[in-house]
Amino acid sequence: MSLTLEVQIESSSVGIPGKEDFQHWAASALEQDDSDVEIVIRVVDEEESRHFNHQYRGKDKATNVLSFPFESPPGMVSNHLGDLLVCAPVIEAEAAQQGKPLAHHWAHMIVHGVLHLRGFDHLDDVEAQHMEDLERRLLQSMDISDPYKEPHE
Repeated sequence: MSLTLEVQIESSSVGIPGKEDFQHWAASALEQDDSDVEIVIRVVDEEESRHFNHQYRGKDKATNVLSFPFESPPGMVSNHLGDLLVCAPVIEAEAAQQGKPLAHHWAHMIVHGVLHLRGFDHLDDVEAQHMEDLERRLLQSMDISDPYKEPHE
């Protein structure tokens, strides 16, 4: 598997990881994929996140990560898996609120987003449990603790 990653930084936040981190986290979520893959990660502020969350999900607020899987038109071959739109201020606020290291929350959101691009979802309890278990395993392999564990547990 080869991952071609484009990272677009359109945020004024100062705690944004480097491209190497994004590359590592995205590649870990592709561990079982043998194909060559292209992904775009766009890091934004609240205004852009809110706009796209409202346009595509009908929710008028910024959110941590939005996944846009790419579907090739008939007859077109493409390695583009899709795009992630990640809101840096939301990631930072969630990490602080949940008492998690910022880098660990970034890793979780990138892994989570790439799994969505691969077709995983959490629309029902069975799908959610499967996706969360996979996220836990992938993050554990990077020495990152269970992102779903409550701080007091």
